Amino acid sequence: MRTSLGIVRGLGSAKDGTEHFWVQRVTAVALVPLVVWFMASLIALSAGDHASLVAFLKAPVPLIAMLLFLATGFYHLRLGMQVVIEDYVKDEGMKLAALLANTFFCTGVGTAAVVATLKISFGA
Repeated sequence: MRTSLGIVRGLGSAKDGTEHFWVQRVTAVALVPLVVWFMASLIALSAGDHASLVAFLKAPVPLIAMLLFLATGFYHLRLGMQVVIEDYVKDEGMKLAALLANTFFCTGVGTAAVVATLKISFGA
């Protein structure tokens, strides 16, 4: 049910809450094995040096797993921070600025992490 005031103001459901909810849950589930793999890799590589890390990331499976971990992690971070910003920032101008900063930060740092991983892997 919508109130007359809500109809006049055009306020109501944005029609994407359920999709956002499910994407956030799917990325969380996807991160469970990726985080376990990442932690196991860190423990296994902790005694090694830089050369052992480079050799590890040159193999296709660890490289793909690392790229999936980074992409999924930063996408999940953006979704989670978006919910926090939308729920707790009341001023519309600040909310817009925070949402833009969130998107730019996650995209920028995520891209930098992916490029760094690829650079290490391909030795460029």
